Amino acid sequence: MDHSMSEDRDQGVQSPAGEDSKTRATVLVALGANLVIAAAKAVGGLFAGSPALLSEAAHSVADSLNEIFLLAAVKRSKRAPDAEHPFGYGKERFFWSLLAAVGIFVMGGCFSFFQGIEALRSHESESHNGYVVGLCVLFVALMAEGASLVKALWQVRERARRTGRSMSAEIRAAQDPALRTVLAEDSTACLGVTLAIVGMGLHMATGSVVWEAWASIAIGVLLVYVAYTLGRDARKVLIGEAADPVLQRAVRDFLTSQPEIDTVTALLTMRLGTDAVLIAARVDLVGGLDSEEVEEVAVRIKGELRERWPQAQEIFLDITDASDEDRVRSMHEGKALDREVSRLRAD
Repeated sequence: MDHSMSEDRDQGVQSPAGEDSKTRATVLVALGANLVIAAAKAVGGLFAGSPALLSEAAHSVADSLNEIFLLAAVKRSKRAPDAEHPFGYGKERFFWSLLAAVGIFVMGGCFSFFQGIEALRSHESESHNGYVVGLCVLFVALMAEGASLVKALWQVRERARRTGRSMSAEIRAAQDPALRTVLAEDSTACLGVTLAIVGMGLHMATGSVVWEAWASIAIGVLLVYVAYTLGRDARKVLIGEAADPVLQRAVRDFLTSQPEIDTVTALLTMRLGTDAVLIAARVDLVGGLDSEEVEEVAVRIKGELRERWPQAQEIFLDITDASDEDRVRSMHEGKALDREVSRLRAD
Protein backbone atom coordinates (compact mmCIF):
# COMPACT_ATOMS: atom_id res chain seq x y z
CA MET A 1 0.00 0.00 0.00
CA ASP A 2 1.48 3.38 -0.94
CA HIS A 3 1.79 6.29 1.47
CA SER A 4 -0.92 8.41 -0.15
CA MET A 5 -3.49 5.62 0.06
CA SER A 6 -2.60 5.00 3.71
CA GLU A 7 -2.99 8.70 4.43
CA ASP A 8 -6.36 8.80 2.69
CA ARG A 9 -7.60 5.93 4.78
CA ASP A 10 -6.40 7.43 8.06
CA GLN A 11 -7.93 10.79 7.31
CA GLY A 12 -11.18 9.25 6.23
CA VAL A 13 -11.64 7.36 9.52
CA GLN A 14 -13.69 9.53 11.81
CA SER A 15 -12.95 7.82 15.12
CA PRO A 16 -10.88 4.63 15.53
CA ALA A 17 -12.36 1.91 17.73
CA GLY A 18 -9.90 2.62 20.54
CA GLU A 19 -10.79 6.31 20.62
CA ASP A 20 -14.05 5.83 22.52
CA SER A 21 -12.39 4.68 25.74
CA LYS A 22 -9.85 7.51 25.49
CA THR A 23 -12.60 10.05 24.88
CA ARG A 24 -14.58 8.69 27.83
CA ALA A 25 -11.53 9.04 30.08
CA THR A 26 -10.95 12.59 28.86
CA VAL A 27 -14.58 13.52 29.57
CA LEU A 28 -14.44 11.94 33.05
CA VAL A 29 -11.30 13.91 33.92
CA ALA A 30 -13.00 17.11 32.78
CA LEU A 31 -16.17 16.25 34.73
CA GLY A 32 -14.29 15.59 37.96
CA ALA A 33 -12.33 18.82 37.63
CA ASN A 34 -15.42 20.90 36.86
CA LEU A 35 -17.49 19.54 39.76
CA VAL A 36 -14.80 20.44 42.30
CA ILE A 37 -14.09 23.78 40.65
CA ALA A 38 -17.78 24.75 40.40
CA ALA A 39 -18.29 24.23 44.15
CA ALA A 40 -15.13 26.17 45.02
CA LYS A 41 -16.02 29.06 42.70
CA ALA A 42 -19.59 29.29 44.02
CA VAL A 43 -18.47 29.38 47.65
CA GLY A 44 -15.68 31.85 46.90
CA GLY A 45 -17.97 34.04 44.77
CA LEU A 46 -20.65 34.24 47.47
CA PHE A 47 -18.05 34.91 50.16
CA ALA A 48 -16.36 37.66 48.15
CA GLY A 49 -19.50 38.99 46.45
CA SER A 50 -17.67 38.76 43.13
CA PRO A 51 -19.76 38.82 39.93
CA ALA A 52 -16.82 37.56 37.86
CA LEU A 53 -16.25 34.61 40.19
CA LEU A 54 -19.99 33.79 40.23
CA SER A 55 -19.97 33.91 36.42
CA GLU A 56 -17.13 31.43 36.41
CA ALA A 57 -19.08 29.22 38.84
CA ALA A 58 -22.01 29.18 36.40
CA HIS A 59 -19.56 28.38 33.62
CA SER A 60 -18.23 25.35 35.54
CA VAL A 61 -21.75 24.13 36.39
CA ALA A 62 -22.69 24.32 32.70
CA ASP A 63 -19.52 22.44 31.77
CA SER A 64 -20.26 19.73 34.36
CA LEU A 65 -23.75 19.13 32.97
CA ASN A 66 -22.35 19.09 29.47
CA GLU A 67 -19.82 16.41 30.38
CA ILE A 68 -22.71 14.25 31.61
CA PHE A 69 -24.39 14.82 28.23
CA LEU A 70 -21.20 13.78 26.45
CA LEU A 71 -20.84 10.58 28.49
CA ALA A 72 -24.39 9.68 27.52
CA ALA A 73 -23.55 10.48 23.90
CA VAL A 74 -20.54 8.16 23.80
CA LYS A 75 -22.59 5.28 25.20
CA ARG A 76 -25.81 5.76 23.23
CA SER A 77 -24.10 6.35 19.88
CA LYS A 78 -22.66 2.81 19.86
CA ARG A 79 -26.05 1.05 19.87
CA ALA A 80 -26.55 -1.36 16.99
CA PRO A 81 -28.90 -0.47 14.09
CA ASP A 82 -32.50 -1.60 14.43
CA ALA A 83 -35.76 -1.39 12.50
CA GLU A 84 -36.43 2.20 13.59
CA HIS A 85 -32.86 3.37 12.95
CA PRO A 86 -31.44 1.20 10.16
CA PHE A 87 -28.36 3.43 9.81
CA GLY A 88 -27.51 3.19 13.50
CA TYR A 89 -27.31 5.74 16.30
CA GLY A 90 -24.01 7.43 15.44
CA LYS A 91 -25.61 10.88 15.21
CA GLU A 92 -26.59 10.68 18.90
CA ARG A 93 -23.20 12.20 19.68
CA PHE A 94 -24.02 15.29 17.67
CA PHE A 95 -27.47 15.64 19.24
CA TRP A 96 -26.00 15.61 22.75
CA SER A 97 -23.25 17.94 21.60
CA LEU A 98 -25.99 20.34 20.45
CA LEU A 99 -27.60 20.13 23.91
CA ALA A 100 -24.21 20.87 25.44
CA ALA A 101 -23.95 23.99 23.28
CA VAL A 102 -27.39 25.12 24.44
CA GLY A 103 -26.31 24.49 28.05
CA ILE A 104 -23.19 26.63 27.63
CA PHE A 105 -25.28 29.43 26.09
CA VAL A 106 -28.09 29.46 28.66
CA MET A 107 -26.33 28.52 31.91
CA GLY A 108 -22.96 30.06 31.21
CA GLY A 109 -23.33 32.91 28.75
CA CYS A 110 -26.68 34.35 29.84
CA PHE A 111 -25.84 34.17 33.57
CA SER A 112 -22.49 35.88 32.94
CA PHE A 113 -24.22 38.70 31.06
CA PHE A 114 -26.73 39.04 33.91
CA GLN A 115 -23.98 39.25 36.53
CA GLY A 116 -22.05 41.84 34.54
CA ILE A 117 -25.05 44.06 33.81
CA GLU A 118 -26.22 43.92 37.43
CA ALA A 119 -22.75 44.96 38.60
CA LEU A 120 -22.69 47.89 36.11
CA ARG A 121 -26.10 49.04 37.30
CA SER A 122 -25.00 49.12 40.93
CA HIS A 123 -22.98 52.36 40.44
CA GLU A 124 -21.06 51.59 43.59
CA SER A 125 -17.46 51.13 44.56
CA GLU A 126 -17.40 47.84 46.39
CA SER A 127 -15.01 46.57 48.99
CA HIS A 128 -12.91 43.58 48.20
CA ASN A 129 -13.26 41.67 51.43
CA GLY A 130 -12.57 38.01 50.81
CA TYR A 131 -11.10 38.62 47.37
CA VAL A 132 -7.77 37.09 48.37
CA VAL A 133 -9.67 33.84 48.94
CA GLY A 134 -11.46 34.30 45.62
CA LEU A 135 -8.20 34.81 43.75
CA CYS A 136 -6.74 31.72 45.38
CA VAL A 137 -9.78 29.74 44.21
CA LEU A 138 -9.29 31.04 40.67
CA PHE A 139 -5.61 30.14 40.60
CA VAL A 140 -6.40 26.60 41.76
CA ALA A 141 -9.18 26.44 39.15
CA LEU A 142 -6.76 27.56 36.45
CA MET A 143 -4.38 24.73 37.31
CA ALA A 144 -7.19 22.15 37.35
CA GLU A 145 -8.67 23.37 34.08
CA GLY A 146 -5.19 23.41 32.58
CA ALA A 147 -4.62 19.79 33.61
CA SER A 148 -7.91 18.75 31.98
CA LEU A 149 -6.98 20.67 28.81
CA VAL A 150 -3.58 18.93 28.68
CA LYS A 151 -5.36 15.54 28.87
CA ALA A 152 -7.58 16.46 25.92
CA LEU A 153 -4.65 17.85 23.93
CA TRP A 154 -2.66 14.68 24.58
CA GLN A 155 -5.43 12.63 22.96
CA VAL A 156 -5.41 14.99 19.98
CA ARG A 157 -1.62 14.68 19.77
CA GLU A 158 -1.84 10.88 19.60
CA ARG A 159 -4.35 11.04 16.77
CA ALA A 160 -2.32 13.69 14.95
CA ARG A 161 0.69 11.36 15.05
CA ARG A 162 -1.40 8.56 13.47
CA THR A 163 -2.83 10.72 10.70
CA GLY A 164 0.36 12.66 9.99
CA ARG A 165 -1.28 16.02 10.65
CA SER A 166 0.03 18.88 12.76
CA MET A 167 -1.64 19.51 16.14
CA SER A 168 -3.46 22.59 14.86
CA ALA A 169 -4.67 20.77 11.74
CA GLU A 170 -5.88 17.81 13.81
CA ILE A 171 -7.83 20.09 16.17
CA ARG A 172 -9.56 21.72 13.19
CA ALA A 173 -10.28 18.31 11.65
CA ALA A 174 -11.41 16.59 14.89
CA GLN A 175 -14.66 14.78 14.08
CA ASP A 176 -15.56 13.46 17.56
CA PRO A 177 -17.97 16.03 19.06
CA ALA A 178 -17.29 14.79 22.61
CA LEU A 179 -13.56 15.45 22.33
CA ARG A 180 -14.20 18.66 20.42
CA THR A 181 -16.56 19.92 23.14
CA VAL A 182 -14.13 19.10 25.96
CA LEU A 183 -11.37 20.93 24.10
CA ALA A 184 -13.60 23.97 23.61
CA GLU A 185 -14.81 23.92 27.23
CA ASP A 186 -11.36 23.56 28.77
CA SER A 187 -9.80 26.20 26.51
CA THR A 188 -12.66 28.59 27.26
CA ALA A 189 -12.45 27.80 30.98
CA CYS A 190 -8.75 28.67 31.10
CA LEU A 191 -9.37 31.95 29.27
CA GLY A 192 -12.46 32.70 31.38
CA VAL A 193 -10.58 32.15 34.65
CA THR A 194 -7.83 34.46 33.38
CA LEU A 195 -10.42 37.18 32.64
CA ALA A 196 -11.93 36.73 36.10
CA ILE A 197 -8.50 37.03 37.74
CA VAL A 198 -7.79 40.23 35.81
CA GLY A 199 -11.21 41.67 36.69
CA MET A 200 -10.88 40.85 40.38
CA GLY A 201 -7.31 42.16 40.47
CA LEU A 202 -8.33 45.50 38.95
CA HIS A 203 -11.30 45.67 41.32
CA MET A 204 -8.94 45.24 44.25
CA ALA A 205 -6.56 47.86 42.87
CA THR A 206 -9.19 50.53 42.07
CA GLY A 207 -12.08 49.70 44.40
CA SER A 208 -14.46 49.83 41.41
CA VAL A 209 -16.65 46.88 40.49
CA VAL A 210 -16.80 48.08 36.87
CA TRP A 211 -13.70 46.04 36.04
CA GLU A 212 -15.31 42.87 37.28
CA ALA A 213 -18.55 43.72 35.51
CA TRP A 214 -16.77 43.97 32.18
CA ALA A 215 -14.82 40.80 32.92
CA SER A 216 -18.11 39.02 33.55
CA ILE A 217 -19.58 40.36 30.29
CA ALA A 218 -16.43 39.30 28.41
CA ILE A 219 -16.81 35.79 29.84
CA GLY A 220 -20.42 35.81 28.62
CA VAL A 221 -19.35 36.84 25.09
CA LEU A 222 -16.74 34.08 25.07
CA LEU A 223 -19.25 31.44 26.15
CA VAL A 224 -21.87 32.54 23.62
CA TYR A 225 -19.28 32.32 20.83
CA VAL A 226 -18.19 28.82 21.89
CA ALA A 227 -21.83 27.71 22.18
CA TYR A 228 -22.54 29.04 18.67
CA THR A 229 -19.49 27.27 17.21
CA LEU A 230 -20.33 23.91 18.82
CA GLY A 231 -24.01 24.21 17.85
CA ARG A 232 -23.10 25.06 14.25
CA ASP A 233 -20.82 22.03 13.96
CA ALA A 234 -23.48 19.70 15.41
CA ARG A 235 -26.11 21.14 13.08
CA LYS A 236 -24.02 20.34 9.99
CA VAL A 237 -23.94 16.65 10.79
CA LEU A 238 -27.54 16.38 12.01
CA ILE A 239 -28.89 17.74 8.73
CA GLY A 240 -26.62 15.47 6.66
CA GLU A 241 -23.01 16.63 6.25
CA ALA A 242 -20.84 15.01 3.57
CA ALA A 243 -17.86 12.87 4.48
CA ASP A 244 -14.36 14.29 4.71
CA PRO A 245 -13.22 15.63 1.29
CA VAL A 246 -10.06 13.50 1.48
CA LEU A 247 -12.20 10.37 1.78
CA GLN A 248 -14.47 11.53 -1.05
CA ARG A 249 -11.49 12.12 -3.33
CA ALA A 250 -9.97 8.73 -2.45
CA VAL A 251 -13.24 6.92 -3.17
CA ARG A 252 -13.74 8.78 -6.45
CA ASP A 253 -10.17 7.97 -7.53
CA PHE A 254 -10.71 4.31 -6.66
CA LEU A 255 -13.94 4.12 -8.66
CA THR A 256 -12.51 5.85 -11.73
CA SER A 257 -9.50 3.52 -11.65
CA GLN A 258 -11.72 0.44 -12.10
CA PRO A 259 -11.43 -0.87 -15.68
CA GLU A 260 -15.17 -1.63 -15.85
CA ILE A 261 -16.21 1.94 -14.91
CA ASP A 262 -16.34 4.51 -17.68
CA THR A 263 -17.61 7.52 -15.69
CA VAL A 264 -18.51 8.31 -12.07
CA THR A 265 -21.54 10.48 -12.75
CA ALA A 266 -22.29 11.21 -9.08
CA LEU A 267 -20.73 10.51 -5.70
CA LEU A 268 -22.83 11.27 -2.63
CA THR A 269 -21.61 10.76 0.93
CA MET A 270 -23.01 11.44 4.38
CA ARG A 271 -21.56 11.11 7.87
CA LEU A 272 -23.60 8.67 9.95
CA GLY A 273 -21.48 9.09 13.07
CA THR A 274 -17.90 9.58 14.20
CA ASP A 275 -16.76 6.33 12.59
CA ALA A 276 -19.42 5.62 9.96
CA VAL A 277 -20.23 7.07 6.56
CA LEU A 278 -22.71 6.36 3.79
CA ILE A 279 -21.43 6.18 0.20
CA ALA A 280 -23.79 6.31 -2.78
CA ALA A 281 -22.23 6.29 -6.25
CA ARG A 282 -23.86 6.49 -9.67
CA VAL A 283 -21.56 5.00 -12.31
CA ASP A 284 -21.62 4.33 -16.03
CA LEU A 285 -19.95 1.04 -17.00
CA VAL A 286 -18.05 0.35 -20.19
CA GLY A 287 -20.01 -1.29 -22.96
CA GLY A 288 -20.15 -5.01 -23.72
CA LEU A 289 -20.93 -6.31 -20.22
CA ASP A 290 -23.86 -8.67 -19.80
CA SER A 291 -26.17 -8.62 -16.78
CA GLU A 292 -24.25 -11.31 -14.91
CA GLU A 293 -20.95 -9.49 -15.39
CA VAL A 294 -22.52 -6.21 -14.23
CA GLU A 295 -23.68 -7.88 -11.02
CA GLU A 296 -20.26 -9.41 -10.41
CA VAL A 297 -18.57 -6.02 -10.94
CA ALA A 298 -20.95 -4.31 -8.52
CA VAL A 299 -20.39 -6.93 -5.80
CA ARG A 300 -16.61 -6.79 -6.22
CA ILE A 301 -16.44 -3.00 -6.09
CA LYS A 302 -18.62 -2.85 -2.97
CA GLY A 303 -16.46 -5.47 -1.30
CA GLU A 304 -13.24 -3.62 -2.09
CA LEU A 305 -14.71 -0.33 -0.87
CA ARG A 306 -15.58 -1.92 2.49
CA GLU A 307 -12.15 -3.50 2.72
CA ARG A 308 -10.31 -0.26 1.98
CA TRP A 309 -12.56 1.98 4.08
CA PRO A 310 -14.17 0.05 7.00
CA GLN A 311 -16.03 3.21 8.06
CA ALA A 312 -18.08 2.93 4.85
CA GLN A 313 -20.88 1.04 6.60
CA GLU A 314 -23.50 1.71 3.92
CA ILE A 315 -22.60 1.49 0.22
CA PHE A 316 -25.01 1.96 -2.66
CA LEU A 317 -23.93 1.53 -6.28
CA ASP A 318 -26.30 2.63 -9.02
CA ILE A 319 -25.49 1.54 -12.58
CA THR A 320 -26.70 4.13 -15.09
CA ASP A 321 -26.06 5.49 -18.58
CA ALA A 322 -24.15 8.78 -18.50
CA SER A 323 -25.09 11.62 -20.82
CA ASP A 324 -22.61 14.18 -22.17
CA GLU A 325 -23.87 16.63 -19.52
CA ASP A 326 -23.23 14.03 -16.81
CA ARG A 327 -19.64 13.60 -18.00
CA VAL A 328 -18.97 17.34 -18.01
CA ARG A 329 -20.53 17.76 -14.56
CA SER A 330 -18.53 14.83 -13.21
CA MET A 331 -15.30 16.36 -14.50
CA HIS A 332 -16.05 19.72 -12.84
CA GLU A 333 -17.02 18.04 -9.55
CA GLY A 334 -13.77 16.05 -9.55
CA LYS A 335 -11.70 19.19 -10.10
CA ALA A 336 -13.58 21.06 -7.38
CA LEU A 337 -12.93 18.19 -4.98
CA ASP A 338 -9.22 18.19 -5.85
CA ARG A 339 -9.04 21.92 -5.10
CA GLU A 340 -10.78 21.44 -1.75
CA VAL A 341 -8.40 18.65 -0.72
CA SER A 342 -5.39 20.75 -1.76
CA ARG A 343 -6.70 23.66 0.30
CA LEU A 344 -7.21 21.48 3.37
CA ARG A 345 -3.72 20.01 3.13
CA ALA A 346 -2.21 23.48 2.62
CA ASP A 347 -3.91 24.62 5.86
